[in-house]
Amino acid sequence: MKITFAKTAPARTDAIVLFVGEGAKLAKAASALDKASGGHIGRAIAAAQFAGKKDTSLDIVAPARIGVGRVMVLGIGDAVKLTALDGELAGGAMAGALQAAKVKTAAVHAEIAGAAALAPARLAALLASGARLRDYRFTKYKTRKKDEATPIAALAIVTADTTGARKAWKGLEAVATGVHLARDLVNEPANHLFPDEFARRARELTRLGIGVEVIDPRQMARLGMGALLGVAQGSSHPARLVVMRWAGGRKNARPVAFVGKGVTFDTGGISMKPAAGMEDMKGDMGGAACVTGLMAALAGRKAKVNAVGVIGVVENMPDGNAQRPGDVVTSMSGQTIAVLNTDAEGRLVLADALWYTQDRFKPQAMVNLATLTGAILVALGKEHAGLFSNNDELAARLTEAGLATGEKVWRMPLAPEYDKLIDSDIADMKNIGTGRNAGAITAAQFLQRFVNEVPWAHLDVAGTAMDSVKSGVNQSWGSGWGVRLLDRLVAEHYEK
Repeated sequence: MKITFAKTAPARTDAIVLFVGEGAKLAKAASALDKASGGHIGRAIAAAQFAGKKDTSLDIVAPARIGVGRVMVLGIGDAVKLTALDGELAGGAMAGALQAAKVKTAAVHAEIAGAAALAPARLAALLASGARLRDYRFTKYKTRKKDEATPIAALAIVTADTTGARKAWKGLEAVATGVHLARDLVNEPANHLFPDEFARRARELTRLGIGVEVIDPRQMARLGMGALLGVAQGSSHPARLVVMRWAGGRKNARPVAFVGKGVTFDTGGISMKPAAGMEDMKGDMGGAACVTGLMAALAGRKAKVNAVGVIGVVENMPDGNAQRPGDVVTSMSGQTIAVLNTDAEGRLVLADALWYTQDRFKPQAMVNLATLTGAILVALGKEHAGLFSNNDELAARLTEAGLATGEKVWRMPLAPEYDKLIDSDIADMKNIGTGRNAGAITAAQFLQRFVNEVPWAHLDVAGTAMDSVKSGVNQSWGSGWGVRLLDRLVAEHYEK
């Protein structure tokens, strides 16, 4: 989809899109269009009793005198309270409506009567962002393309401030590109995206100026990463630890670090998962996908920050070399772990990845993402990711960024009482808690033992990174969740 910004609508287009708030009051450009149509648009709005409520639309087919096949009028609710997120969601809803109507080209008037809180240029860029986020389909392995929805070929966003709109769009476009990358990674089947292939795709980010380093099993063994390597030992695909570095900040400024769980397929190992739904475990690398997409977004918009992305990429398989329930492994930190359940593998991967990150890079803050526990789904469903943190300020920043982007988090507790549940009789700790209670919390307590005193947050994205709730800006099984959230966190608090 080609997106352009112009002061006037192109002479030829398939459709014109107008936005109205509650009360359906037309903005200046829309009023001029209504006048040119001989009042056709206004009469259609009145006849349909269209009130401009949020998530409503009116499709006016073959309007008189204005030379387009249709005018789409989209409601955005209370225009006075319009937020940046509302603007993106409106852009996504617009793209969905245009796709459903099989419209290939459209002129979009980025003007809403009463929406004074958003500058015209900002609104235009947000509408473009929402449309770009919505315009995603993973059809790589489909051979019957005729079954797919008609893609939008071009959008012309009409705004008086085209210079400001293009400037605002540049950063948003980079973030949308990062989201699409994360979605692609999560949607890929595991026979095509295994650890070494994931690492290869991460290496492609060097074209954006990101330094990429891939650490192989021999190097990991020398570093003492027995927890991560234990997960991978049952697979024919060797593990990889991928380190991505973006140096956009001051030369000696400490980085902000992001760490992702990248289990490209999770059978559960010897503690085998049930067959029903196991195919979804291709998405058990949603945390690593987010970190990769985020690094692409930061580099793409030339973020003024030093950032590090570290992903532990493994496949958890049950062959004769796989680790067994009851095995004891030694992590890079030197702490020993009794592996009581091989399906609690993500925390083993992250144990070494987190320790490596804090030890090597001394970050000012560290956030990890992982599709870690089914327990977080029981607690929060698919509307929020679970947030666990040892730092109130970082937790508050993530909560605020989540509300601003729609990628919402809910803080869960960490406490010594829960920590006791993962103490082991034969090792320093065990990889599951006692009994079924507090499963998401004990997983977070486990991770906390590998962060030292670095300000740290753990996001359990089991309910949001894959098979998540559809929205105006996402209709994909792999959502790319977290890229926009963490980009906002960086932009608001870590760029200089």
